[in-house]
Amino acid sequence: MSGNHYKGHEVSCCIKYFIFGFNILFWLLGMALVGIGLWAWSEKGVLSNISSITDLGGLDPVWLFMVVGAVMFILGFAGCIGALRENTFLLKFFSVFLGIIFFLELTTGVLAFVFKDWIKDQLNLFINNNIRAYRDDIDLQNLIDFTQEYWECCGAFGADDWNLNIYFNCTDGNPSREKCGVPFSCCTKDPACGQLTPPAHKQKDHINVKGCVPQFEKWLQDNLTLVAGIFIGVALLQIFGICLAQNLVSDIEAVRASW
Repeated sequence: MSGNHYKGHEVSCCIKYFIFGFNILFWLLGMALVGIGLWAWSEKGVLSNISSITDLGGLDPVWLFMVVGAVMFILGFAGCIGALRENTFLLKFFSVFLGIIFFLELTTGVLAFVFKDWIKDQLNLFINNNIRAYRDDIDLQNLIDFTQEYWECCGAFGADDWNLNIYFNCTDGNPSREKCGVPFSCCTKDPACGQLTPPAHKQKDHINVKGCVPQFEKWLQDNLTLVAGIFIGVALLQIFGICLAQNLVSDIEAVRASW
């Protein structure tokens, strides 16, 4: 009897368990990222005072962990349980959600190319906002320091951008010990570093005077093949996941139709 029911209509075990195994890794990784984000928030006291989430003037890097982790958890859960239980609703949700992400990535890439000057201005504004909040959050501070050290840059378009920060600005009424200075992540290997007041030709001996926006543009140009390869690889992986999920849905619906 079962032979009559399933003749010509079978659920592919290879596709089913490939989707299950692939997504369980995403599910676990998503949970780990969300866990790291919650732990970081608890260390900073955010969980005991939720209103402090909105206190930071710049970007809290923990949000990246939380958002990426939540998306990976949702996708991993839908794909994993959908494949294991042969649940067409979860599999369709998985493929549609993955398709939306792919479309958003594609749209973002096209808009970034078309409106690159506007993107550059927004990046400048974003970096300057985070410069203002540099001392307000340890995670933000570490992220800015890593960026400036990695790209050997300082500020958005130059070291003078650090005048936006209340601790480093050069106003007469600034009582900070770091007045007219820059973070050590702006410094070259020369230990004599930090003052903005000398002429520019002397600054270059101690401070990375190039801004992070131009350095980021230069890095993109120098690593265009690598960046394009990563984007194409991610896109192909997403398309592959959508096709596998849709194929499994078709198999499940075909088997059910034959009952």
